[in-house]
Amino acid sequence: MAGTSLPSSLLSQGPSLLLSSSNQISEAKCRVVITTSGKRCLVRCMAKKKISFVDQILDYIEGGPKLRKWYGAPELLPKDGSSDGDDDEFEEEEEEDDDLQGENKAVFVTDGDSDLGRMIILQLIVKGTPVKALVKDRKKAVDAFGTYVELTSGEASDERFLRKAFRGVAAIISPTEGFFSNVKSLRGVKHAVLLSQLSVYESSGGIQAMMNNKAKKLAEQDENAVISSNVPYTIIRTGKLENSPGRNQGFDFSAGAAAKGSISKEDAARICVEALSVIPPTGLIFEVTNGEEVVSDWEGQLIKVMQRQSTKK
Repeated sequence: MAGTSLPSSLLSQGPSLLLSSSNQISEAKCRVVITTSGKRCLVRCMAKKKISFVDQILDYIEGGPKLRKWYGAPELLPKDGSSDGDDDEFEEEEEEDDDLQGENKAVFVTDGDSDLGRMIILQLIVKGTPVKALVKDRKKAVDAFGTYVELTSGEASDERFLRKAFRGVAAIISPTEGFFSNVKSLRGVKHAVLLSQLSVYESSGGIQAMMNNKAKKLAEQDENAVISSNVPYTIIRTGKLENSPGRNQGFDFSAGAAAKGSISKEDAARICVEALSVIPPTGLIFEVTNGEEVVSDWEGQLIKVMQRQSTKK
């Protein structure tokens, strides 16, 4: 306001002063910056953008925002996730170049809106793995994962959409039924991981069997599609999925376990991610539930399961 001067106590603090305000601007704290130059004073108020759920998780687990970039997060984009058109064009050209050079590194997660999909994505981020995700609600996904995940939306049966979505993709993890059976080609993909509930559906009876009939057919179609895809695959047949906390129990990899046992969703998501560490020559199918066996070396455990499968053939 004209004729109003700042207290000399503030001006004496030096050329720059930062103050914190408890007022909220766009759901974020306001930072007041007072800069002095001679007799003039400039007051600016800047609001920090609200960080995503994944940012908050990583800040809590790994010690602060300075480590976010290590996990693959660039500078935060505007709230709507938009960026300069020239940048989009550059990124698309860069992806095409990566395809030509065979440098596919990303993991494509289907059904990223589901509980399992979100758990898988979060575990991949913590491992520092580049992630692409197929989602229905892009706004909610941007709020959840920020810039850690490249989001795509489209139909699995749309070949043009998938060609673009699969650029830079080395592996696919599908935690729910209905994706692989609709895909006509997995060209460029080096490993397909499918979480299957087929054993659970096959063991159900009565009304439950009728309710599971559609899901059972989708699970059968997905497994057949993966097996005939000419891509190395891992099919993880889990027991009934539970909303219980993970990492508190061991595992059971015995034949028939999935039909009668259960497993936490968090543990099932973890196994999907760990399965990426071992690419079978052709394919690997195994059952798993929570049980008594403690696993500390997942790569070694999966190799052991694969050897057991080879022995039975």
